[in-house]
Formats: sequence, C-alpha cells, structure tokens
Amino acid sequence: MMSENRFSEQFKKVDFTTEVLSSKEYEDCTSHECNFSSCNLSGITFIECTFVGCNLSTAKLTKTALKDCKFTDCKMLGLHFHDCNDFLFEVRFENCVLNLSSFYKLKLKKTLFRNCSLQEIDFSECDLTSATFDTCDLAGAVFDRTLLEQADFRTAINYSLDPENNKIKKAKFAAEGISGLLTKYNIIIE
Repeated sequence: MMSENRFSEQFKKVDFTTEVLSSKEYEDCTSHECNFSSCNLSGITFIECTFVGCNLSTAKLTKTALKDCKFTDCKMLGLHFHDCNDFLFEVRFENCVLNLSSFYKLKLKKTLFRNCSLQEIDFSECDLTSATFDTCDLAGAVFDRTLLEQADFRTAINYSLDPENNKIKKAKFAAEGISGLLTKYNIIIE
C-alpha cells in the first residue's frame, strides 16, 4: 500500500461485481482475470495499471481516469470511454473486444490497438494522430470529423471512412484496403 488512498497491488480472479474497490486511486496495479462487468468505476483513478483477461463490459466510467493503462485479452463491450476524465488519458489495447464502445471526442494520439475487435466503435471527432490499428476489425466503426493523420490502417480490415469528412494526411493504408475509403461512392471494385 502506498498511502491511505492510493493502492499498488495485484488482483487475481476477483469478482468486483460482489467485492467493492476499496480506493479511489490505484497505481501500478495488475488485474488478472477479474470481473468488472457493469461495475461503477466512476471517479476512480488508474495510473500505469494493467488489466489482463478481465471483463469490463458495460462498466460505468464517469470521470474515471485511465493514465497509461494497458488492456490485454479483455472483454470491453459497450464502454463509454468518452465519459472518462480526459486529463492525461492514455490507453493501449491488445487482443481485446471493444465492440459497441465510444471514444467520442477523445485525444488518442499514438494509441495502439493490436489484434482487437473494434466493431461499431464510435471514433467521431477523435484525435487519432499516429494511432495504430494493427490487425483490427473495424466493421461498422464510425469515423466522423476524425483526425487520422499518420494513423496506420495497413493491417486493419472492414473499415469504411470518408476522406472528405476526416483528416487522413499521411495515414497509411494497404492497397487491398483502399475500397474502405471509397464506400460512399457505391462503386464496384474488382
């Protein structure tokens, strides 16, 4: 324990739907296979925390601070990241399912999404400058007035975005993914 209100510890297979988080600030904590599903995480600060194999689906994130947090092999359906405290907001996702979540208007510069399912995600008005979508499924993801300059989509699949409605200067795309930039024209590419 670091101080009265700040914890640094390891959690393994804890069901937080029945256990209550005992602090408002966690630093350098690791959660393995924990269940945070539908939990109220509002107002809690997580600094340099790692979540591995956790279920955070539909957790409430009002004013939750995620500062340099990593999520690996996590189920994170329907999360409203846009409700989080955006001060120093920094996250990284690997092998996660984030379907139906929203990052509306968040600054996600250099964010890594690796091998993630990002179906029907809302990235409207986000700053995704230099973000990487490595082997991600973006079926139904919404990009509306999104800053995507230097973002890397080379190994992403199923994305559809309008180059006239988003800033894509120096973004990287694979040749086979170019059709995702032409969807609005309703043309056939063979």
